[in-house]
Amino acid sequence: MDFRPTEEQTAATGLAARVFRDLSTHERLTAAGTGSDAELWKALTSAGLAAAVEDIGLLGLVLLLEEQGRTTAQVPYAATCAYGILPLIRHGGPDQRARLLPALGTGEAVATGAFPGRGRISATPDGRLTGTAPVVPWLRDATHVLVPDAGRSVWLVRTDLPGVETSAVETTAPWGAGRLTLTGAQAERLGQGPGVYEDVLAVARTAFAGLQAGVCAGSLARAVEYTSTREQFGRPLSTNQGVMLRAADAHMDTEAIRVTTYEAAWRLDEGLSAHEHALTAAWWASEAGKRVVHTGQHLHGGTGADLDHPVHRHFLWGRQLDAYLGCGSELLAELGTLLADGPPQASTEGTTDEGR
Repeated sequence: MDFRPTEEQTAATGLAARVFRDLSTHERLTAAGTGSDAELWKALTSAGLAAAVEDIGLLGLVLLLEEQGRTTAQVPYAATCAYGILPLIRHGGPDQRARLLPALGTGEAVATGAFPGRGRISATPDGRLTGTAPVVPWLRDATHVLVPDAGRSVWLVRTDLPGVETSAVETTAPWGAGRLTLTGAQAERLGQGPGVYEDVLAVARTAFAGLQAGVCAGSLARAVEYTSTREQFGRPLSTNQGVMLRAADAHMDTEAIRVTTYEAAWRLDEGLSAHEHALTAAWWASEAGKRVVHTGQHLHGGTGADLDHPVHRHFLWGRQLDAYLGCGSELLAELGTLLADGPPQASTEGTTDEGR
């Protein structure tokens, strides 16, 4: 394993950090409410940070999503890359890649996914989909949705076609989520076989675990700054042993999320079996992430209870990612089954050398 970022990954991460830091401010996030920040999304895509995923891979994307998580930037970046750009690179046919990747890279198109599949969508042999996905992140921004059917085939659906209905759903974090209802909607298949579903799910879990690593790092950084400057009984709160222990535990949890996510991303980029690694990263992101954002809010004392304080936004994102990735016991049960039965057969059809 080699987690050292390449020159391209380092440059992209630095650029992303500057864009998020400059534009994802507390004032702008407050003004955005529960919607996405269109100006920030345009800045990211204009800087080539969506298209760059084709070159920097999943590990590079994880590094960029950490920067998004640090600022809780309200843009459909994780969804577009995890459910659009990377699945097309790994499994899309030449026509699909040529037709869709440029628009996703410039932000003209936005992707999301109705994952994980719960068997709610049925498909006919000619690609007509019927069913409902109750909560899809960033659906209100999306032009395309990646949808698994009950047989775990994966389909790409345009949201502007007949038979596709979307309605707003409010979630814990302001993710522009929606309910997707399909009534005989025409779709196009992405790749072949159930291995595509497993690969897309592993990539998405890894990407959102990277996002959680950033959320936790941002929450902890705010807590460190607050406890270092806030004094009680004539000394900073950070000098209290209880505060130091809570912060240390949160730091170790954050590092555990980060290193397991890096390992899963590296293995997926290298074309190695990584389903158990993606589940491990998802478990750490869900279970430990929840602990970290609670700690970040708790270390702010009464200030942390202020719904308008920036640290509360990290708390909401951390809890949303906990719910989205799956509760700890659910993920552990799935991991246990996977270890007992062996990994699913991976599908490599339509995968380019660059995408692996």
